[in-house]
Amino acid sequence: MIEQIIPLLYVAAATSFILALKWLSGVATARRGVLVGVLGMALAVGGTLLNPEIVSYKWIAVAIVLGSIIGVPMAMMPMTAVPQRTALSHAFGALAAALVGTAEYYLRAPGIDRFTMGALALEVLLGFLTFTASLMAFGKLQEILPTRPITYRNQNVVNLSLFVFAVAAGVALVVSPGTTWLFPALGGLSLVFGVLLIVPIGGADMPTVISLLNSYAGLSACAMGFVLDNHLLIIAGALDGSSGLILSVIMCRAMNRSFTNVLFGAFGQVQASAAAAGEERIVRSATPEEAASILGAAGSVIVVPGYGMAVAQAQHKVRELFDTLTKLGIGVRFAIHPVAGRMPGHMNVLLAEADIPYDRMVGMEEINSDFAQTDVALVIGANDVTNPAARRDQSSPIYGMPILDVDKARTVMVIKRGMSAGFAGIDNDLYYMDRTLMVFGDAKAVVGNLVKELAAANGLH
Repeated sequence: MIEQIIPLLYVAAATSFILALKWLSGVATARRGVLVGVLGMALAVGGTLLNPEIVSYKWIAVAIVLGSIIGVPMAMMPMTAVPQRTALSHAFGALAAALVGTAEYYLRAPGIDRFTMGALALEVLLGFLTFTASLMAFGKLQEILPTRPITYRNQNVVNLSLFVFAVAAGVALVVSPGTTWLFPALGGLSLVFGVLLIVPIGGADMPTVISLLNSYAGLSACAMGFVLDNHLLIIAGALDGSSGLILSVIMCRAMNRSFTNVLFGAFGQVQASAAAAGEERIVRSATPEEAASILGAAGSVIVVPGYGMAVAQAQHKVRELFDTLTKLGIGVRFAIHPVAGRMPGHMNVLLAEADIPYDRMVGMEEINSDFAQTDVALVIGANDVTNPAARRDQSSPIYGMPILDVDKARTVMVIKRGMSAGFAGIDNDLYYMDRTLMVFGDAKAVVGNLVKELAAANGLH
């Protein structure tokens, strides 16, 4: 009876995963996608625990308790830490796959057929390199490690050599599974390669890197499914790997960059600004009172959120601003760049948390043509994704990257703590335009002041 129930649970789980991916692709259906994904995972775990080959649940129970102790605090992390949490999730998932692969090898060696050994080698290679790479990504996102790229002479040669040696060890194990001394070499080289893979990557590329690591973790789980002859793992891993790869492609297109450029281009190195080169550039600033007056007189406003909004946790104040402007009859929409923040969908998640209506969040391609007819573009902590240098300065490291056409609005207001560069490490030409006003300060405090000034000036309570 149980043997008949388990396949049905697995089919239901696989269907849930497919539906979850479909619904997660849309802002309005994302919450449903998350719930269905959770249900699918619960069915998958439940079906696995019903396996009659399990002779004792003692250590499984211990693992569940330990996992809960680690997982619950992670789930309580603030929304601004979603990228870091995602990186840790990738690390744990990949480590689990790699450890299962390690256990399976030493249990079965030397009597492993070549196909299984090939899947096992791929599982361990991707699992261990994703583990250390994800930990490095977490360190950079959490700013425990330097966010800037760290490069040295012949770095790409060293990295590629390590990867080639790791692959060679895997191939040798496929040819001769009994060569047990090669297995620690495969694991060790994979761990080191994961670290060195992320070292030269700057903060500007983290959205793509996170998506790519997600793909690697999924492919490792897929390979584990072949090793364990578990059809659900194969399906789930393939879905995870392919969706992560597709998302990485979307991210690269959003930055007009290739995978090789992301992995080996050291994007994000700090460059000398024009001011440092001796050219004095004028910045026009405004007080919150002046900014509120301009907003109150506008007919249309496009808000451009960025990582600065996330850091200041200003999303709820932004919702108050949205409500206030809407009461005044001002049309307000939110322009979402695909790589704004530190992971795909970061801004959507934060705005959704503040109950911003889904239909007011508009993607870059759809909203760019509207900036020229917009009275005020309000930029809250966004930097590189609004830099006009991407369109006209061929020497800029972000040249060719699609950006939000904020500079075409009739008035541009930028809320920012100071004039520091973004993840790409370059000056933003937007800040020096005649129609741009800089409102310096913490995003949460400044937006709160804008709401107070607008309410006071228009008799709102």
